[in-house]
Parts: sequence; C-alpha cells; structure tokens
Amino acid sequence: MESSTMDSHPKPSASNVFTHESPFPIYALAESSSSTGSPRLAIGSFLEEYTNKVDIVAFDEETHNFHSNPSLSFDHPYPPTKLMFHPSSKSPDLLASSGDFLRLWEIHPNNTVEPRAVLNNSKTSEFCAPLTSFDWNEAEPRRIGTSSIDTTCTIWDIERGVVETQLIAHDKEVYDIAWGEAGVFASVSADGSVRIFDLRDKEHSTIIYESPQPDTPLLRLAWNKQDLRYMATILMDNNKVVILDIRSPTMPVAELQRHRASVNAIAWAPQSSRHICSAGDDSQALIWELPTVADPSGIDPILAYSAGSEINQLQWSATEPDWIAIAFGNKIQLLKV
Repeated sequence: MESSTMDSHPKPSASNVFTHESPFPIYALAESSSSTGSPRLAIGSFLEEYTNKVDIVAFDEETHNFHSNPSLSFDHPYPPTKLMFHPSSKSPDLLASSGDFLRLWEIHPNNTVEPRAVLNNSKTSEFCAPLTSFDWNEAEPRRIGTSSIDTTCTIWDIERGVVETQLIAHDKEVYDIAWGEAGVFASVSADGSVRIFDLRDKEHSTIIYESPQPDTPLLRLAWNKQDLRYMATILMDNNKVVILDIRSPTMPVAELQRHRASVNAIAWAPQSSRHICSAGDDSQALIWELPTVADPSGIDPILAYSAGSEINQLQWSATEPDWIAIAFGNKIQLLKV
C-alpha cells in the first residue's frame, strides 16, 4: 500500500486546532445538536472501575477556550460505550448513554443534570446484556436503537419507555447500529456482516456485505445521511475503510487504505454526500472526498491531521459542519476544517 502520498496533503493549521484536557482517559464523545451556535461536547471516561464520569464542556468560538462546569459533570456506571445528544435542537435537552443499560439524562437550563430513565431490554432479568452502541433516530426522535453483545438489536420508544421491538440481528455480538430512514436500520457484528432491517418486515434482513476473511468482526457502521445509498464500515485490526452502495451488495464501491494502522472511527460529513472522515491507531484523522467514478489506483485523503497518540473516537458536528472533534488519550481536540 502506498501511503507516502498522504504527507503532501494539506493539514489543518495549528491555529485551527483547539485542545481540552480531561482528568481521565476518554472514549465516548458526543457533539450537541443544540442551536446555541457554539460546539458543546459530552465526554465519557474510560476507567477500569465501576464509577466513571461524563463531563459536558462548552467551547467558546470567540475566546477559543473550553468551559467545564462541575454541575455538568456526573457519575456514570461503567465506561459509556457511546454518548449522543437528542438529534433535534428544538426538544428537551437530553443526552443518552449506553453501557450496562440505555440511560437518558436531562440537562436543565440551570446547568444541572438529572437521570431521566434507565431502560433495560431484558424481559427476564433485572440486568441487561452489555450494550455496545446505539443510534438516535433523527426522523423519529422517540426511537433509539441499541446493539448488544447478546446478538440482539432493540428498538426503544423512549417517550413511553418501552421496547418497540427486539430482533436477533446476527449470529454473534452486534457492535454497532445506524438508522437510515425512519423505520430502517443497519447493524454490524462479530460475525463479519452488515445487515439492513426494515421494521415493516421484522422477519427478514438483507446482508449487504461480509468480511472477505470469514468471521473478521466489523466494528463500526456509518450511514450517509445525505445519500442513503452509501454507508461505511471498518474491520477489526484493519487499516481500511470500506464504502458500500446498498444497490450493489457484497462488493465495496471503494476501499480507503491510506491509514498506517487500525481504523477506529468513521463519520460522514453532515452536509456533503461525498466526504468522510476516518481516524485510527496511526494517530491520523483523514478527510476523504469520494470520486464520482472509482479510481482503480486508490483514493488519497484531501486533508490529514496528526494527533498526539492513537485516536479512538471522532464526531463531525451536524449543526457546526466546520468542526470535527477527536478523542485520544485524555484529550479532546476540535479541528476547524
């Protein structure tokens, strides 16, 4: 694989990179969809103990400073596997988290946080199989879909606090879930497949991709919200991003292979159907522009950013598309792109 070409691509200037240092190692990361005009981030700790933390910090674009408020820091059982703000800026200020359960937290105008709900998808136990991820349905925000190590995906009606449906989605652990249209979601699994489900026909799913090496887990899934024909996934311990077109299952339309180590996170641009960002263990965040016609010699990123260590998480702000947030070690960086 040729990777030397990457070094010639433009990088965000240091004046467009802003750093927040946390007292703890970071994994989960969310950017608010609030229309306040300034980025706001929820940051989850990754501590090998029961009590973990979530901090909500604001970024002031005028002073370029991060502001943390002790009253917007709260305890979280186990490290959250994912954090997400409510997708609509016109609704209650809610934050969801996954881990031992699906939890909802309400952020009040007086800058306090209160637990709103603890949702258990097990019908037979007071405990729930660990949740690997979830996605909030933008078209129908009352719905959240969760993925679990018990091979299931659960669709919640969070307004009523009830399970709308639960599906055995895969043969092995389900690692990620993403909504497409209102009633359509996809998931990826340790069984190496990407499957699409339509809630109007719960008995069937469509496998649109399987790992080239049998049983190589697929870790993450991102559905292109600007063009629902496309989604992206990443394989465990692999340096490529696989771009899929759901109209032509099984064969990727592109494979982005300029990372020098495993890719950990992917995010489509919120306002462009052809741009995607990836980040990985090579400490690089790369932005790609997908060609309208595939280039057999491979695709190079149009922008490369080097962080201080392995990047394990990234978010591309839906309301502030100029900002990408990345997490590595105990640091968050906002990149203006």
